Amino acid sequence: MTHMDKAAIEAVLPHRDPMLLVDEVLELVPGERVVALKTVTADDCAGHFPGNPIMPGVKMVEALAQCGAVAVLSQPENRGRLALFAGIDDVRFKRIVEPGDELTLTCEVEAVRGPVGKGKVQARVGDELAVRGTLTFAAAQ
Repeated sequence: MTHMDKAAIEAVLPHRDPMLLVDEVLELVPGERVVALKTVTADDCAGHFPGNPIMPGVKMVEALAQCGAVAVLSQPENRGRLALFAGIDDVRFKRIVEPGDELTLTCEVEAVRGPVGKGKVQARVGDELAVRGTLTFAAAQ
């Protein structure tokens, strides 16, 4: 298991602020599992909604996808590649996420066939489930 700070994450993912949505990786088993953190800021919720800021669901799904991308792109054979969405299935939002909340992002890679893989993902705020689903990705050059 490997810990990664933001600089180490940027060495694996091509994303940069404001679209880099993973702050820290707590656990990493390349190709298998990632647990990461994202502290939600007012900027993450800008315009959604004025006076009642809520992190958009699409940003939570993107944060989970980036978490999964760390699992895939940290494998030596995938270094320098892009992990692209190939599918988003069975996503359910269970809790409002606001500035100041800390999301614990988890991705369990279930299957990989060639450049295509699938992972179960979830984000929690403390013990409360915020979002869960299944993401399919393709590693591209």
